[in-house]
Amino acid sequence: MKENITIKKFTMNVLNGIALGTVLCLVPGALLGELLKYIGKLYPSLAFLSLSITISNAMIGLASGIIIGLFFKFTPVQSVSIGLATLFAGGSIIPTPDKTGLMLKGSGDIVTMIFTAALATAFILLIGDKAKNYAVIILPPLTLVIIGGIGRFTLPFFSGVTKLLGDGIKHLLTLQPIILTILIAMIFACLVVSPITSVGVALAINIEGIASGAANLGICACGFTLAIAGWAVNSKGVCFAHFIGSPKISMANIFAKPKIMLPVLCSAAVSGVFATILNIQGTPMSAGFGFSGLVGPLAHLSTTDGSTLEILKAAIVFVVIPVVSGFFFVKLFTKIVPIIKPEDYKLNL
Repeated sequence: MKENITIKKFTMNVLNGIALGTVLCLVPGALLGELLKYIGKLYPSLAFLSLSITISNAMIGLASGIIIGLFFKFTPVQSVSIGLATLFAGGSIIPTPDKTGLMLKGSGDIVTMIFTAALATAFILLIGDKAKNYAVIILPPLTLVIIGGIGRFTLPFFSGVTKLLGDGIKHLLTLQPIILTILIAMIFACLVVSPITSVGVALAINIEGIASGAANLGICACGFTLAIAGWAVNSKGVCFAHFIGSPKISMANIFAKPKIMLPVLCSAAVSGVFATILNIQGTPMSAGFGFSGLVGPLAHLSTTDGSTLEILKAAIVFVVIPVVSGFFFVKLFTKIVPIIKPEDYKLNL
């Protein structure tokens, strides 16, 4: 049906599709979330606009599946079939407590979405063009019910993996503060570019206080460092998306070239130190967001008196430090100790 698909190309297309779908659906909330909350309080008749953000967050599975189909040059029917199955399996839409309707529950489980999208894509490749004129009748229901059903069945298992990882990280909370914040920052810098949801882990272990602040700073360091590293080879919009949206946009690239995380991890470690020094705080809900939507900075400021000095301190620790350390470590590993090249950060989206 299509040109030969290698395992590497298959994997990269699926991971890139999930990463891009995640970022596209989270960016509206990141850019407009706080603004729409404010508008809703000021003009109650416009409060309904906040619903758009909730819907956008819940549509990651649908968007990712369609994008994966585009990467494989599938037809619209095939692409939407993958999207429907991935949306159903991800768990962002669940029955209401009384079982009489449906409600949105977050963005869903990314690991389950990757598994389901890969399975649905393989299913489409296997069937090929055999359905022909009956594709519009056969593919959507079969993919949704069979592949989506398998994905939904495995959802508790993959969610359990996230919780298990969270339990392991929870042990770090007993460590000495500076060691704790360095490790937490580095771990969350890795989580945010992995299939595991950083927000899910943060909520699972109920991370708060300085540990939550360190998690936010680790994600900030990841976003800014990846943007800086790819500045010369990626479009400016893609670079900005790393910290305005989510660093997860580079997930597939990092899986293919793990060494490009070296500057990120070093920058995250530096940022983690300042979480202790400057007493940067956070909540379980804010810990997995970083700079996106200013959730991390605003969560910290809510624990202070909101003075000009505190705002300046937040700007320094959430922006200046990760940007400066990002520049330093990118130069270190690309120029002084040339382990990586700027081309390694090129995203083919």
